[in-house]
Amino acid sequence: MKSHSEVLAVRPLTQQDAEALILLYNDLTFGPETARMHDVLAVMAHPGTTIYGAVAKGVVLGMATLHILPNVTWDGRPYALIENVATTESQRNRGIGRQVMQAAIDRAWHQNAYKIMLMTGQKRGARGFYEALGFDCEDKFGMVLRRP
Repeated sequence: MKSHSEVLAVRPLTQQDAEALILLYNDLTFGPETARMHDVLAVMAHPGTTIYGAVAKGVVLGMATLHILPNVTWDGRPYALIENVATTESQRNRGIGRQVMQAAIDRAWHQNAYKIMLMTGQKRGARGFYEALGFDCEDKFGMVLRRP
């Protein structure tokens, strides 16, 4: 029997994938937050935003959200932000995260982005994963201000 990763398609997700995507979003979050259909659809419809998914038999096994944002400097070239990178727990360490990240990276470079940024939680243990893809934390500090 083939594993999910052997029959995997990495592609931009569509509204038809939203229910499957919600399951993965909810697996990503810690605590009582849950993804709601109207929020997922709103993100999918946002200009410049693409959610890349690794899909096998209608199941979203991994995802990465790419935002291409306009910019005034760098001759008006955009920059990219990647967030909400996740792989289902049962499918981790099979290259799925790398594949969705590569799809997002390729798209950002195709859109002439001058840089790609992301932040990862310090407690998630994903820093080495992103460093293996070429990201580093030497150039910028990631900072967060949350609404009280």
